[in-house]
Amino acid sequence: MVLLLLLLVPCIAAIGAFAARRRDVMEGINLCAAVLTFALAVVLAGSILKFGVVSAFGEMLYADALSALVVLLVAFVYVACAIYAVGYFRDDEKSEVFEEDVPGTVMLGKLRKYYALTPLFVASMLLVAISNNLGIMWVAIEATTLASVFLVTFYGRANSLEAAWKYAIIGGVGLSMALFGTILTYYSAHEVLGTETLAGLNWSVLVTKASQFDHSTMRIAFILILLGYGTKAGLAPMHTWKPDVYSEAPVPVAAMLAAGMLNCALYGLLRFLILTSRCVGPDFASNLLIFFGLLSMGIAVPFVLVQRSFRRILAYSSIDHGGIMVLGLGFGGPLGALGMLLHMTFHSITKPLLFFCAGNIQQHLHTDQFRKAKGGLIHAMPISSALFLMTTLAVTGSPPFSMFQSEFTILRAAFDGGHFLPAVLFVAFLVAIFAGFLVHIAGLVLGPDPEVPKARTCLWKKYSLLGLASIILVMGFWLPAPLYALIQSAARIVTEVR
Repeated sequence: MVLLLLLLVPCIAAIGAFAARRRDVMEGINLCAAVLTFALAVVLAGSILKFGVVSAFGEMLYADALSALVVLLVAFVYVACAIYAVGYFRDDEKSEVFEEDVPGTVMLGKLRKYYALTPLFVASMLLVAISNNLGIMWVAIEATTLASVFLVTFYGRANSLEAAWKYAIIGGVGLSMALFGTILTYYSAHEVLGTETLAGLNWSVLVTKASQFDHSTMRIAFILILLGYGTKAGLAPMHTWKPDVYSEAPVPVAAMLAAGMLNCALYGLLRFLILTSRCVGPDFASNLLIFFGLLSMGIAVPFVLVQRSFRRILAYSSIDHGGIMVLGLGFGGPLGALGMLLHMTFHSITKPLLFFCAGNIQQHLHTDQFRKAKGGLIHAMPISSALFLMTTLAVTGSPPFSMFQSEFTILRAAFDGGHFLPAVLFVAFLVAIFAGFLVHIAGLVLGPDPEVPKARTCLWKKYSLLGLASIILVMGFWLPAPLYALIQSAARIVTEVR
């Protein structure tokens, strides 16, 4: 029942929020749904550690360690964003972001849109992770686009509508390629499925017979899947929608896209990577993944170095981290898979705080431009600006923060696999992005005091920031044993077939 409840709770919350007529009721429904979803995700992870696999409805819903890890991370991001969103939208209302003839009417309608669509967005991401059928997984990823594209238009500005349009068109093209890749995967397998054609797209069936698939068709299928789900993950050169969307969407939405949707897209890619590796061997997919991983990191570097917006710099950081995770898969071996999944975990915990700090600063200054912000925000916003600088160090892989561990593990995988030139480029790109990020954010936080008025303190935002910061600090020194066991089990699913 846990698998079913994971889908039902957000869907019921969406209906409740749509029917609600008061802001506090919508907030309460969303908070309760987020906490309950996270509790169910923890229960699922515990069941996976105990039993290995959990399924329901004739294996229509299916979860192994890899699924459980993605579900847990999505649910964690959902809780963090649900808490922060309360204070974020209340500040929007106080700042009179929307012109209203009758006070509160437009804002209430906007909030209903957010609190109804966000749980549907989360339910779609959860379905991606627990659906056994690769066709249903594709439908779920398409559903994430349909739910989130309207959230991007929340503020109704011309730039918001343009960003949503770009997101929908580029994402649609990418998902079309992923659909063709899924169809070709079935075509490559149909001759060996025999009487199991009704379950022909079930991953649990395909993975047991992947070595017998048609090799040429499977190669073409994987290229299409990589381009399709790579578009959804924002890998270069399919990344152009990300900077616009991340800078125009409400901060909680951008955080869920960066830390939740990215995981789902890479999860879909992982499932097909496992099939391809078992069918044609690991080298074919490995070379492609290394190329796209390095390309994503390399393209992010100049844009980080010359960036003018602290919201857009977070988008290029996300492109960079997507490249790092894909690069870990490309390097292969036990260390490559482990490093990639560790990085996915640490990135999901760290990136929301980066968005929350940027959102607080943007709301206070009414701009996301470094030039207009001038600097010295440590005096006006001591908590948000200090944590912004701390999280910058964390997200760029500075020790002792946890991302240093995952990036070092990926680097070890590169040397173990004999990928010496990619390893050198990997380090060079990391150093360049660290330098660009630190110069921009340190100048924003520690520059001369421009006599910016003190920011008012919102307890919802304050405690969501401090809570996430505490987790990030603890995770730099201690990873809970059950979580590490789940990550190791997920890594074995990837490596045992390569």
